[in-house]
Amino acid sequence: MKKIGVLTSGGDAPGMNAALRAVVLTACQYGIEVIGFRHGFNGIFQRDFQLLKKTDVRQIAHLGGTILKSARCKQLPEPGGAQQAADILHELNIEALLVIGGDGSFRGCVALSQYYHGQIVGLPGTIDNDLDGTDLTIGFATALETALEAIDKIRDTADAFERTFLVEVMGRHTGYLALSAGIAGSAEQIICPEYGETVDVADIAADIRSYQQQHGACSYIIVLAETMYPAGAAALAQELSVQSGTECRAVVLGHLQRGGSPVGSDRILATKLGAYAVEQLVAGHAHMMMAGEQAGQAVLFPLRLTGAQHKKADPFLLAWQDRILQQHQAGS
Repeated sequence: MKKIGVLTSGGDAPGMNAALRAVVLTACQYGIEVIGFRHGFNGIFQRDFQLLKKTDVRQIAHLGGTILKSARCKQLPEPGGAQQAADILHELNIEALLVIGGDGSFRGCVALSQYYHGQIVGLPGTIDNDLDGTDLTIGFATALETALEAIDKIRDTADAFERTFLVEVMGRHTGYLALSAGIAGSAEQIICPEYGETVDVADIAADIRSYQQQHGACSYIIVLAETMYPAGAAALAQELSVQSGTECRAVVLGHLQRGGSPVGSDRILATKLGAYAVEQLVAGHAHMMMAGEQAGQAVLFPLRLTGAQHKKADPFLLAWQDRILQQHQAGS
């Protein structure tokens, strides 16, 4: 193997640069050239790429974002799009392609694999931690720390004004981030898909009133997973203010969670998986696989199965948080 390609795709995640660094440094050990495509799969279609050398990645592990930039690609899923991308990769003599991204990026890999003759391997880069085959995804730990820092600061002002705050975090169709941030931030309530697909405003308002009857005027924090309330967090906060009789404010953390310097654990995970992916490519074992980590060990997992959503948020913590809420409801 003489030349491989790498790209970062979809929503950026802290640690992507650390993964790029590991890919390039490991490839250099084997005398392999690394071509970095800019702006995700768009870089293939637009022939927007650069040769990545050790000097390009030497001091990037601490940087948020991605030096290759990222984007969602509209051209790949269009008729003939995957064939065109494969033809360009063949023309450039790219023998393998590493894709750092989430489930949407991996669906792109599956489409590309029908026409591309080289190996394709994925690295799980998403703050949502919603991919099967790996215990944690690159970026999740940093996003959690960002959300927790925000919740801690919100608690300060919530205590000062004895207000209810609704804090919306990312996570798409899973509650990993909401549950983890809520538990770590001592939130009084967590609203995420694992507790049901709908939000009962009257029940939540009753919970707030019951809690304040027990503890007097005080702060009350609810962590909400995005997409749980179609009208949005601000609308839910307004409705809760009316029904609970207490002032409720909404804070949407949004893209704040994607930014910032990756925490140490994300840098380590990204480095481990980036190096492992290249080594498995060289060994010929990694085609249409994702490099993940399970129980502390680097593993390969079929790319086609990463979006099956079999991985669940911690059932113990879900049950414990629910029991604590029920205790408040019972007044004990």
